[in-house]
Amino acid sequence: MTDDPLFYVIVAAMLAVLAILATGIGGFAKGGEFNRKNGNRMMRWRLIAQAVAVALIMLFVWLGGR
Repeated sequence: MTDDPLFYVIVAAMLAVLAILATGIGGFAKGGEFNRKNGNRMMRWRLIAQAVAVALIMLFVWLGGR
């Protein structure tokens, strides 16, 4: 499983989701100008990154079942 390059792409996508989520939550917690300007944008990027990560996971499972 870990010798498949797609596995590492999936891990990178999941880490990107985690980083975006942590930045967004940190911005919400801190508040201020950053949150006003970027709060919704960060959550939109999280949703996009999360959709890509889920699609990659589904592709990995589909290819692994063949």
